[in-house]
Amino acid sequence: MLSTRYKPKLVDMTKAASTAGSTVQTAVPALKFQPDRKAVVAALSDEILHNYGKGRIIIAVDGVDGAGKTEFANALAAQLGIGHRAVFRASIDDFHFPRVVRWAKGRDSAEGFYRDSFDYPTFKRMLTEPFRTGWIGSFNLRAFDLRRDLPFEPVWSSGPKDAFLVVDGIFLNRPELRGIWNFSVWLDVERQVAEARMFERDGASTVPERYRGGQELYIRESKPRELASAIIDNSDFEHPRRVFADAC
Repeated sequence: MLSTRYKPKLVDMTKAASTAGSTVQTAVPALKFQPDRKAVVAALSDEILHNYGKGRIIIAVDGVDGAGKTEFANALAAQLGIGHRAVFRASIDDFHFPRVVRWAKGRDSAEGFYRDSFDYPTFKRMLTEPFRTGWIGSFNLRAFDLRRDLPFEPVWSSGPKDAFLVVDGIFLNRPELRGIWNFSVWLDVERQVAEARMFERDGASTVPERYRGGQELYIRESKPRELASAIIDNSDFEHPRRVFADAC
């Protein structure tokens, strides 16, 4: 398992001063090892395969908006698929409620964002439950088109008896979804880093308190960091690192 704490050491370097003939002692910090994303994802994949090599396995990649969930989930799915293993990708973003439901408590409501954004009964009925049972042609990887505010036409998928489903999204360790995941990843990112990424991606939000408050409500009520199987500090996309709750 990758180590999570690296303490820089001071190394004495002795240099001869060419002009004065004296010796100068210079303290230089040792380089700190930083595993790249490929190494971290590979180690996480190995852990999952070791514990869940057979059957229908469902994995969550959770975190606040701007944590880097989609890219990390894509990388994990690709790694799990090495060797022709069957891997399916889905996002909770494709299981929203219609706008009239999402905004029922108000366009700027943090509680509405947390409690009314996603259609969990449909998510379970169309995707996770049939995926788990392994019926041929039974599961649907997306249900609702957020941009059009309309349902997608159903496209039913099938897979072998041994397969992975990797789901990314916010609020994935809330009470309604507990028990679904064989393994869940929480991507840890400082709020200012996540918000800077969101600004770069989407521009300024017209209702920032809706999103910020809803995610704070989720963290306070559901404690997703404590429930996660693995915590990854994803502040640096290229150099994520595994951390442990009892060491943070």
